Amino acid sequence: MDRYGEELFKGSAKYYSRYRPLYPASLIRFLIGRFALDGTGRMLDLGCGTGQLALRFSDWFEQIVGIDTEPEMIDEAKRLSAEIRSENIEWYIGDIKSYRIEDKNPFRFAVIAKAFHWMDRAMVLEILYDMVSSGGGIAIIDHYSPNKKVLPWQKKVDEVVKYWYGEERRAGNTTYSHPTISHQKIIEHSKFDLEVHQLPAHEKIWTIDMIIGNIYSTSYGKKRFLGDHACLFEEQLREELLALNDEGIFKERIETSVKLALK
Repeated sequence: MDRYGEELFKGSAKYYSRYRPLYPASLIRFLIGRFALDGTGRMLDLGCGTGQLALRFSDWFEQIVGIDTEPEMIDEAKRLSAEIRSENIEWYIGDIKSYRIEDKNPFRFAVIAKAFHWMDRAMVLEILYDMVSSGGGIAIIDHYSPNKKVLPWQKKVDEVVKYWYGEERRAGNTTYSHPTISHQKIIEHSKFDLEVHQLPAHEKIWTIDMIIGNIYSTSYGKKRFLGDHACLFEEQLREELLALNDEGIFKERIETSVKLALK
């Protein structure tokens, strides 16, 4: 994340924990079965954000470590874990390089969910290869689907976002560019063995408040970018979306891709 600076998700944590879509139960069941999780060993969630995915594995490991570079994300993760009285999760502000210096104990399993594209992927896999136990692995998870049909309401959201935020996707102190080499290729060229799984799509129902909150949870759509115009942005987006559906309810089929790096 170095190229994007230290404020990539600054100001996003409260929206991230409340409005980002949760991963489906089918993903949790798949990973539990694939890695024969039984409540022993350690798990790493790298790029953990506000920690909701890590928390769903709290009964399946002796210890979980969640790592994120954004202090506000870790603060929110601590708040959420305290709410459910989860006591076996350590939250760490930093990156995998700094964490490795402090703790060299192995992990049975690691997950990187919708965060791998921000990282120096080859370097991260090289470091993790020495940190993951034999027979373990890493699950790299995302919803990226380049051939997915964009729905009318999503087109309208994109139009309004570009009008208020600009054509280029801001990311920290620069603009975002999607990796030209796929996650799959990066894993294939690492020491890990690759396994690819596509889980069945699940339906997500959005309200307008959820759509707005999700935009504010992103690196490019932070509310502070709008300054004094946030209310005008929200007003226009509500008006445009209600013109498409006067109930303000929208549906989406979300696909989940899981790329396993196995040791």
